Amino acid sequence: MEKERFTMLLLDSGEIFFEDYSVQMKLVDNSTSEEQTWRDGRLKFCSKSLVFVNKDINQPLIKIQLKETIAIDQCQSNNDLAKCSNILLVQCKQYVKMLEKNILAPYKFIHQNTTFHFYFNYAKIDDCLPQILQLFRAATLPTAEQNAMIMAIVHSRQSRVSFDTSWLGDLYEQVVLETQANKVLPLVINPGRILLTTSRIYFQPYNNLDQHPVLKIQLNDIININKRRFLLSQIGLEIKWLRQPENKVEHLFISLKTQNDRDELYTNLLNQPTVSLERVPQDQMTMRWQSGSLSNYDYLLYINSLADRTFHDLTQYPVMPWVLQDYTSATLDLNDPSIYRDLSKPIGALEPNRLERLKERYLEMSEPKFLYGSHYSAPGFVLFYLVRKYPQYMLCLQNGRFDHPDRMFNSVADVWKNVLVNMSDFKELIPEFYDTNNGGDFLINSYGIDFGYRHDGTKIGDVQLPPWANGPAHFVQVLRSALESDYVSQNLHHWIDLIFGYKQRGIEAEKANNVFFYLCYEGAVNLDTIKDINDRHGLEIQIMEFGQIPKQIFTLPHPKRSILTLDKLHIKTTSATIASETDKENPIQKTFKLHELIMFQSHKESVSSIIIQDKEEINEVISVGQDGMLKLYSIKNKKLTRNVSLSSLPLSSCVSYYTSSHRNILVAGSWDNSLIFYDIEFGRVIDILQGHEDAVSCLALSDSRKIIISGSWDCTAKVWKSYSSGTKIKPAECLIAQLDHDSKVTCINISGDETLLVSGTEDGEIFLWNMDTYHLQFTAKAHNCKINAMVFDQEGKSIISCAEDKILNIIDIHTSTQIYRTTIEYEPLTLTWFKSFLLIGDSNGNINVWNRQGAVFITQIHCHNGPINTLSVSTENNIVLTGGKDRKIIVWDCKNV
Repeated sequence: MEKERFTMLLLDSGEIFFEDYSVQMKLVDNSTSEEQTWRDGRLKFCSKSLVFVNKDINQPLIKIQLKETIAIDQCQSNNDLAKCSNILLVQCKQYVKMLEKNILAPYKFIHQNTTFHFYFNYAKIDDCLPQILQLFRAATLPTAEQNAMIMAIVHSRQSRVSFDTSWLGDLYEQVVLETQANKVLPLVINPGRILLTTSRIYFQPYNNLDQHPVLKIQLNDIININKRRFLLSQIGLEIKWLRQPENKVEHLFISLKTQNDRDELYTNLLNQPTVSLERVPQDQMTMRWQSGSLSNYDYLLYINSLADRTFHDLTQYPVMPWVLQDYTSATLDLNDPSIYRDLSKPIGALEPNRLERLKERYLEMSEPKFLYGSHYSAPGFVLFYLVRKYPQYMLCLQNGRFDHPDRMFNSVADVWKNVLVNMSDFKELIPEFYDTNNGGDFLINSYGIDFGYRHDGTKIGDVQLPPWANGPAHFVQVLRSALESDYVSQNLHHWIDLIFGYKQRGIEAEKANNVFFYLCYEGAVNLDTIKDINDRHGLEIQIMEFGQIPKQIFTLPHPKRSILTLDKLHIKTTSATIASETDKENPIQKTFKLHELIMFQSHKESVSSIIIQDKEEINEVISVGQDGMLKLYSIKNKKLTRNVSLSSLPLSSCVSYYTSSHRNILVAGSWDNSLIFYDIEFGRVIDILQGHEDAVSCLALSDSRKIIISGSWDCTAKVWKSYSSGTKIKPAECLIAQLDHDSKVTCINISGDETLLVSGTEDGEIFLWNMDTYHLQFTAKAHNCKINAMVFDQEGKSIISCAEDKILNIIDIHTSTQIYRTTIEYEPLTLTWFKSFLLIGDSNGNINVWNRQGAVFITQIHCHNGPINTLSVSTENNIVLTGGKDRKIIVWDCKNV
C-alpha cells in the first residue's frame, strides 16, 4: 500500500481531521479541457478546510480553507446528469496547492475565484452536507468564536462514539475506565478515546488517519507515567513504554478535557497491579549526577522532563544551554576555559553593552516590567534549528511558507553572534545539538529543499559549521564533549538555577538579570477566569508564540557537581582520566585505560564463564559456554588449543585449581545438575559429580580450605571437598555442608580472607554464611528480583550486589543494613574487582568502572554487541577478560592502571 500523502501537518496548527470520502473532482471555471476532466481521489473533511488528495501522486493536494470559501451547496445542474444529484459544489476566492510532484516545498496560493465539483462515489451528499455547512458557518466568525463553535461540534460528534470493545486483547481483561482524550504530537492534535483495562491501555482515534486503528499498550510494558502541562493547563499525561518484541522505547502524550479527568486516569493507571514504574527519587537523581553516574546531558533531559518539557510539544520543548563561545577558530582545546560561555548569566546578560541598553529600557517601563521581549525557547525557535530535518513542521507553523533565506539557520557562528548582540534574540539550544546518536542530521539539507538564496546570492543548503568541525557528526560530538567537560561540570548548576531554579523568578531573577515578560511564567494568568473568549484566545496565542518558562523545580541553590567526576571519558573512546581518592586535598591523577589485545570468537553460543591461567606468564584463557563446550585459547600463540564437548546442555560456570600432585583441574557447572571435573594437563574428564537436583548455576573456590561451593536452581548451595586423587568421587563422602535457600541460587562469592560466603537468589534475597561453621549469619532482602552477581568489598566489610532491577546495592555485613543504593543505566550482569576499581559488565555490552567503595561512577567502556555475561581479571598480569552473549571473548591489557 502506498504511503498516505495527507498528514495533519498540512492543516492549520491544531486543526482536526474528521473523515474522508472517495470522490471525483473537477474544476469547472477554468478554460483548459484537461482541468475540466474528472480526477479520482479522496476528499478530506476537516474542521477548517476541505482537502482533495489526487490519486495521481504527481498532482498536488488541493486545500480549500473554509474562511476563503464563498459558497458550499449541492450542485443543481451539471453536464453529467448521472452524477448531478450527488455532487458537492464549492466556490472559493482562493485555494492552496501542496506537495506538487510530491515535493516538499512552500505552498502555492491561487488567488482567483474558482468552483470545484466533488462527486461522491459511495457516500450520499445529503449525509455530508449538513456537517460541512455547519463548519462553513463557523468559519465566518472571529477566530476565538470559530474555535468555540468547532469544539462544540467536535464534542457533539464525539459524545455519540464509544470505544469499540472488539479491539480488546483478550476476553478476560476488565474495563477500568473509558474517557475522551487527544493524542498530542508536535503541532498536531488527534482526538479519540482512551480505554483502561486491567491488562492494557488503548487509544482509539475517531478518524482513520493513525498508523494503528487502535494503539494497544501492555500495562506491564509501561516504564514511566508523567503528568504534563498542555496549553497552559494541567491536563496532559505522558506514558513511556517498551514496544515488544524489539524492546524499543515509545511515548504516548495525551491531553484530557479537565485536570480531574487527567488525575483520575493517572490514579487508576498507578493502581493497576501490573504497572511497575522506574521510580528514582529526584534527590537521588541529583546525587547520581553529582557523583558522575549520570552525564550532564542525561541530567538536563531529566530536569527538563520534571519541568514539563517534552519532545511532543513545541511550546514546551526541552531547552539546553549554549556552552561554547568560540565558533571561528580552526582548532578547539576543550581544556581552555576561555572557549566556554559564562553559565552563571542568562543569554541576554552575556554582552555588557546590550545588557545596559536593555536595563535602560527596563527602567523606563511601567509595570509589569521585563528585560527581555523575546524568549529562550519557543516553537519558532525550535523549528528555526530543525527546519532542515522537519520542513513540514515549519510549513505548518508558518502557513505554508519558509522563513526569509537571510533569517534562516544558515551559520552556527552567525546565530551565536546574533544571540549576543541582537536586542530581541535570546534563544538557547535544543537537545539535538548534543545528541550524538543522530550524527547532527538536523544540520543537513537531506531532502534537497529549495529554501532560496541569501542577499549575497548564496543558495541555502547545509548549515555552515565552525572551522574546528570537520562535519555535522563531529560538530555534535565536540559539543557533547564540551557539555561533559570539567568547566561545564563545575558551572552547570548556575545555569540550572537560572532556567529551572531559584533565580528563575522573583527578586533573585531581578538580581541575575533574568526577567521575562510576565505572561511566560507559569500561573501568571488564570485563563479560566477570563470570560471573553476573544481576550482569552489572544492571550493563549501570545503565550504560545512567545514561549513558556519551565516549571520551577528548585527553590534553593542547586548543588555543584563533585570534583571526582571532572576528568570524563571522551565519547566513544576506551580511556578516561580519573581522580584517585587517596588525597582529597590534592587528587592524584591516574588513568584507567583498556587496550584491546585480542578479540576472538570460539563458542557457537553465549560465553558463560571465563578464567585466566595465573602462572608466571599467562598462557591460556579458559572458557565455557551455552553450547556445552570447554575452550582453551593461547594468548601467546593467539590460537585455540583445546575444544572439548563437556555436556549436551549449557555450562554455567567454571573454576580451576591445582592438586597436591600439581595436576591442573577444571571444574565446570552444567545445566544437567552435575559438576564436571576435567584434567587440563591430560585433556580428559576425570569425574562427573551429580551434585544437585536441578541445574548448577554458579561455582566458587576456596584454595586455602580446599573446597568447592556450587549453587543450584534446586535452592541449595553445597560445599564439596575438592578432587585430589584418582578415585571416584562419592557425593556422600565429598559433601561438607548443604546451605538451604528459599528460591533458586543465582550467584555466590567468598570474602578475601575466605571466612565468609554470600549467596544470592532469584527472589532478591542475600544469605551470609560463616565458612568455619556454615551457619547462617543473616538474610537481607536486597532486591525484588533475580540477583545477577555479588562481591565483597576489598576490606570484607560490605557486600555489593546487582540485579535485574538495574540497582546496585551495598549492604553492611555487621548490621545487615543497606548503606548505599543507586540505579544503573543498563542491567548489571557481572561484578569483579581490578585493583581498586569495581568493574561492572552490563546488558548493553559496557564495562562500567566505579571507585573503590563502589559509590562513585568513573567511566563506561563499550566492549560487546550485547550483554557482558562474565568478567575475569589477573591483577598480577594486568589483564581483564570479558565474555559476551555475542560469543566473543576480549583480552584487555591494563598495564597503565
